[in-house]
Amino acid sequence: MGYALGLAQLGGRHSHAKPWKGEGPGVFEVVEDHRGDTHCAIYTVRRAGIVYVLHAFQKKSKSGIKTSQDDVKLIGERLKRARQDYERRGMP
Repeated sequence: MGYALGLAQLGGRHSHAKPWKGEGPGVFEVVEDHRGDTHCAIYTVRRAGIVYVLHAFQKKSKSGIKTSQDDVKLIGERLKRARQDYERRGMP
């Protein structure tokens, strides 16, 4: 995951990164399996060099592959704060 986030910071996109369906365009997820567990990182890129990691967690869904509503809500709140931070800093 660290490598995928590093690529995003440099303006690239890792082959495991895909658009996340929870918050619209510009939000991506990287999913990795490790020792039988699935881990996920959700991030957004405002422009090359600026990456906001919104949430990283071990998936423990009780309903298949779906992300829990608590995680979805947390990601939405953090995305809102990331957008505010970006605008407050006067980024174009």
